[in-house]
Amino acid sequence: MAIEALLPLLASGETVSGVELAARAGLTRAAIWKQIETLRALGLPVESGGAGYKVPWPLQVLDAARIRASLSADHVAALGGLEVHWQLDSTSSELQRHIAAAADLSMVFAETQSAGRGRRGRTWLSPPGLNIHLSCLKRFDAGFAALSGLSLAIGVMVLRALEQLGIAGAGLKWPNDVLATKGKLAGVLVELSGEYQGPCAAVIGVGLNVRLTPQLREQAGQPVCDLAALADGTPPDRNRVAAALVGALIDGLQAFERDGFDAFAADYARYDLLRGQPVTVSGGQGEFEGIGDGVDSRGALLVRLPDGERRKVDSADVSVRRA
Repeated sequence: MAIEALLPLLASGETVSGVELAARAGLTRAAIWKQIETLRALGLPVESGGAGYKVPWPLQVLDAARIRASLSADHVAALGGLEVHWQLDSTSSELQRHIAAAADLSMVFAETQSAGRGRRGRTWLSPPGLNIHLSCLKRFDAGFAALSGLSLAIGVMVLRALEQLGIAGAGLKWPNDVLATKGKLAGVLVELSGEYQGPCAAVIGVGLNVRLTPQLREQAGQPVCDLAALADGTPPDRNRVAAALVGALIDGLQAFERDGFDAFAADYARYDLLRGQPVTVSGGQGEFEGIGDGVDSRGALLVRLPDGERRKVDSADVSVRRA
């Protein structure tokens, strides 16, 4: 039995004996123990005791049919493809490998990633059964020059999906980090290929924390948050979360193709966590301090300096200075 077949047997959150797991899987108890150890190595907190094995809470295995069933007819018609993998190096790498043949608005999910990427090469933690790892392919007839503000718009799409699920309490830190009060909730990575003035493609990666373990919080190396914390301990079903993200990406990317960042400016302003806040900006312009003053029509960060000058920032690391 492949290891991915063991996860559904534990998904209820109830204790399952080693004897029952072995019988249902057609394996020896020793083989079950090895599979459990592999799941633990991937970051899933499988508990064990005299009565058997369990995970601390119920979880849902991603299922392409269930995700499709939660989409509207319009979203299903627009969807270029939907794949759910057990393990990939990264969902974005999988799309890149097949980009020539992949249809517009193709979506790839993975239960776990061995080489998930965040901004500036940071690793994105990805244990099976806990979080969402999604990449989407969007083709544009216009070139790179027409895609200003795309990464900010993706952040808005993620928050629109969360609002649809009844999740509140999150906002955006420029350019596209999704944060809640306790830390980072989701990250966005956009990779472009094609022509500057002609047709191009965007591979859009989204990593969303549905449930984090204490070990994963420690490994993150920064404050992090999950949907469980924003939903009184019981996050929405992962397949519902996946479907909400797919629908929001389809609607949002079609709107961006028509209207660019203008279609997202009002919502970005509503979600903007830096507006009116003291910020320290470090990047190509050196380091300076000021007050966040929103973004311009292209998605560049605007910072009000102490002397009243308004400075535009196109690319930098931005941190909110503690009061």
